[in-house]
This record gives sequence, structure tokens and C-alpha cells, in this order.
Amino acid sequence: MSASQPVKVAVIGVGLIGPRHAKTVKESKDAELIAIVDLMPGGQKLAEELGAAYYKSVTELLASSQHKPDAAIICTPNHTHVPLARELSSAGVHVLIEKPFCTDVDSGKSLLDHLETVKSTGVKAIVGHHRRFNPYMVKAKEIVSSGSLGDVLAINGIWATFKPLDYFDGPGVWRREKTGGVVLINMIHEVDLLHYLFGPITRVHAEKMASRRGFNAEEGAVLTIRFKSGAVGSFLVSDNLPSPYNFEAGTGENPMLPKSGQDFYRIFGTEGSLSVPDMTTWSYNGTQKSWQSELVKSQVPVPEAIPFELQLSHFVRVIRGQEAPSCSAAAGLAAMVVCQAIKDALEGNTTVEIEPFDFE
Repeated sequence: MSASQPVKVAVIGVGLIGPRHAKTVKESKDAELIAIVDLMPGGQKLAEELGAAYYKSVTELLASSQHKPDAAIICTPNHTHVPLARELSSAGVHVLIEKPFCTDVDSGKSLLDHLETVKSTGVKAIVGHHRRFNPYMVKAKEIVSSGSLGDVLAINGIWATFKPLDYFDGPGVWRREKTGGVVLINMIHEVDLLHYLFGPITRVHAEKMASRRGFNAEEGAVLTIRFKSGAVGSFLVSDNLPSPYNFEAGTGENPMLPKSGQDFYRIFGTEGSLSVPDMTTWSYNGTQKSWQSELVKSQVPVPEAIPFELQLSHFVRVIRGQEAPSCSAAAGLAAMVVCQAIKDALEGNTTVEIEPFDFE
């Protein structure tokens, strides 16, 4: 595809995240919003607002000679990601699959095999773990990779917030079920970031929090984690606790949610520690390394950027053959493998070993 020609993009699904993707495409100089697909009335309304064609199904879109896209962003309910990715990629359409890549490991492996097959026809696929493009995460990755913290040995993380009951009503009623709990909607983001920052997770132990809503979907857990590198971590995740300690509130990334600026990750290495997103490092900085010596505090500056815009630009460059995927289909499946292990561990508050998985 010519680098001077905008990529024609269709956005599939206009729930919570779809409109944000659509508006990002609309404002891009490298992409053109050609269509919105959604069965609900909100789809047609958004299409009219943004001046895009409207279709009720992917099948209708692909049958159109006027609006067939070069690429599609799949933002539909979790359980539909695999069949829609298959349908679109089989038709020669590049796909950005919102997380989760799949809702079970077997269907994910099947989709990965399918995407490998269509790759020979030039079809590209990435997974929408957009937080890899968040400037706080980019800077954290830079610090960890630089070795300035030494060998990372321990990580502490929190993702906790309160979702009201209307989040689980109407078009969101699927979130009450096992494919819609906090693990597949929220923890999967954290797993991908942990992989991005520290490498593969090899073992998880989970203790399930008591349910207050009474839905099939889990509401929270405390996890212990072991990485292939030998590092260990603990993580609290819940969507039913009033808290400022979560990625969205900490970074202020989502304009729909109030910013708290509070830390959600603390990273401990042999030479220093880092808290995110205040990006404060603590080290002895050349003095004697001892609890009796004063630690030196340093603040790392972080440039401003909008992750959804950066992710879309990256998707376009992947389509044009200018970059390799930051979050490949294999990396998306790897996050699902860990999340499935977490869900399995939650069933009995047990420990689960994770099968070795190459997602580099």
C-alpha cells in the first residue's frame, strides 16, 4: 500500500471503546473512517455524526463494493472477537483486535493459526493493547530496560475501581457473565503490560474476593505472580472497590474518568526502585548501599501523548510494512493464556503453572 494513500478503516462495534477509536480514525491524516458497523441504533447515529457509511453487520460491509475497508478495528463484545477477526481477515482486511484477543485459549490458538495462514496473502493483525503506547509505560519500559534499577526482582501492582450497576445493564449485560469479568476486561491489560515490561509470566496464585453483585463474573482477586526472569509480584485487581489506584485514574488517559495521579505500579530492582505513574526513582546513586544510607529521589519527566493516536499510527505503519507489530496476535494470546490461568486459579484459590509460550 502506498504511504501517501490513507488507509480506509471500518470500526466494528460502538460500545464503550468503539466511538473513541472511530473519532481517532476520523482525526488521523493517515487513515480514513469509511464505515461504522453495529446492530444497535447508536451505530447509525455515530456514523452520521462522523460522516461515515453505516452497516448493521460485517457481512453487509464486506458485500459492499463502495465501502469495503482496507482495515478494521474490532471493538465488539469479547466473545465475538474471534469469529469477526476470522471473517474480516479471510476477506483480505487487516485487523486491529481489541483486547481480549479471545475468550478462551483454544479459540485463540485456532485464530492465531488462521492469521498465520492469511499472512501469506498480506493481511496484518495486531491486538489493541494500546497501553503499550502510553507515555508512562514507554518511559517505564525505557527505565527498566536501561538497567538503572539493576535486576528487577519484585513488582507490586493495583487495579481497583468501582463500576456501578448500570455498567452491567442494557448492551453491557454480557459483562455479568464469565467472559465479562474483571480478569478479561481489565486484568488482561495489566498482564500485557507486565509481559511488556518484565517478560513472560510462568506461575500465578489467586485468592478470590467475595462477590457483592451476585453475577457470574468475578469481581476481584489478590494474585501472586512469578516471571520467567525469576522476578515475583503481587497484584490486587477489583472492579467493585472505590479506589484511585488504577491505570486510568493514575495516568489520566481516559478523559471520561477523573485523574487521581496515584501510583499503581511499584518496581523493585537490585539498584533502585520506580513508582508509576509519578515516575519517581529511589536509589543510593553512588553512595554506600545500606539501609542506613539516605536514598536519592529523582523524578523522570514524561512527554505528553495520546496512546490511541499512537496505536493507530502504528497500525497504519504495520499495514504499510514499515514496522513489526508492537502487540502481535501471539502476544495477545499470551496475555489470554495467563488470564485463563488466573481464572482457573480463582476456581479453587490455587496455584497454576503456565505453559511455556513464545510471544516475542
